Amino acid sequence: MVATTARTRTSEFCTWVLDAAVAPLPDEVAHAARRSLLTVLGTAIGAARTPVVEALLTTARTSGGTGVVVVPGRVDTVDSHWGAIIAGTAAHHDDFDDTHLATVIHPGAATLGAVLALAPERNAPGARLLAAFALGCEVQLRIGAAISPSHYDRGWHITGTCGVFGAAVAAGVLMGFSAPELAHALACASTMVLGHREGFGSATKPFHAGKAAANGVLAARLAAEGVPGFADPLGDEGVLPVFADTVDSNAFVREGRWELEDNTVKPYPCGIVAHPAIDAAVALAPRLTDPAAITGVEVRCHPLVPELMGRHQSNDGLQAKFSARHAVAVGLLGGRAGIPEFGDARAVDPDVVRLRDLISLCPVPGCARDEATVTVSLAGGGRLREHVAHARGSLARPLTDDELGAKVRDLVVPVLGPGAPRRLSAAVRDLAAAPDPRALLAATRPAEGADR
Repeated sequence: MVATTARTRTSEFCTWVLDAAVAPLPDEVAHAARRSLLTVLGTAIGAARTPVVEALLTTARTSGGTGVVVVPGRVDTVDSHWGAIIAGTAAHHDDFDDTHLATVIHPGAATLGAVLALAPERNAPGARLLAAFALGCEVQLRIGAAISPSHYDRGWHITGTCGVFGAAVAAGVLMGFSAPELAHALACASTMVLGHREGFGSATKPFHAGKAAANGVLAARLAAEGVPGFADPLGDEGVLPVFADTVDSNAFVREGRWELEDNTVKPYPCGIVAHPAIDAAVALAPRLTDPAAITGVEVRCHPLVPELMGRHQSNDGLQAKFSARHAVAVGLLGGRAGIPEFGDARAVDPDVVRLRDLISLCPVPGCARDEATVTVSLAGGGRLREHVAHARGSLARPLTDDELGAKVRDLVVPVLGPGAPRRLSAAVRDLAAAPDPRALLAATRPAEGADR
């Protein structure tokens, strides 16, 4: 047992976390947690055969990472370290996971990696698994809210930097930590933060979430073995003032609504700031009788769109996910913006390349993050215009549970077959009443005897 320390901001935060872990989750929080969990399980399974996941699995095998931790969408098993990395990376791979709009954190991926990594060895009841997942997400969002927006503005990838804290908390809840032990886990985690925005548009971006998951589990294991950390990692002398110009300490422990309730589900597999413009482009597509007649496209949008997704041309699908021009182009040309539209082939399609050259991103001060206007100029002087006040998937227009189910179905069926989405949805829905994680883990894997 780790020795107690004086009361600090971190110790108060840890006390709140552990009190919440043993209390029933509020209904709205439990519902939000299930939606996020189903989302990241679907995105992890959907990415199970990508080159990035294949490379991680190969590295795990050559590094001796054998074990019993499941890899979503695969028959393979690995040890807890590689299980956390692979699940977290796969869940964030297609930029299709859950998203908290106020902080732009994707909290589910790193938390999923930690929970799946420890599920076999801890064999915890489903209610504890769900609480660990919910609190791992919530901790990321509260820390993110405390350091936003300047942390992101400094160039950090907030999903990676906050993810390690959430993973450590999820691990600590599953391992039955005391508040002092959890505080030491957070102190260890604070020395393992990672992720910068220079990685956007490359395979290193999703790896931030995977490595955050593994680092969080490692931090918890070190704390369990008595490795001490500094006294107040979330306090005024801790790591957060290094991350941000100002820290809002009121964001940590407060009563009432959880940040997780404001977590959202993406309708498109790309940077979320481009989603309003995609909505507008998709709405305009049926009105374009001849896309070859397009002579120009103006996208009036929030200033973050060109800042985060200003890439002009894209050489592959990962780069395309961070090109608002690409997102608008495929929306206009095909009326869709799904996984295939952000694949390698579509990224270099001549029609898409031509249209990307005609698109101008025009940041508008005062424009909301979930708002955009797309105006298409046509040969002969015609113009088409579409304004989106609130994007699909935003807090004002959240995806319904049925729409989330359809999204997960499209991700999971190509990997696990037609019956898998129903099994996965049922396992998540019934998790709080499950005696152990077996049903959930089984639902993420190919059926018995399948070669997938």
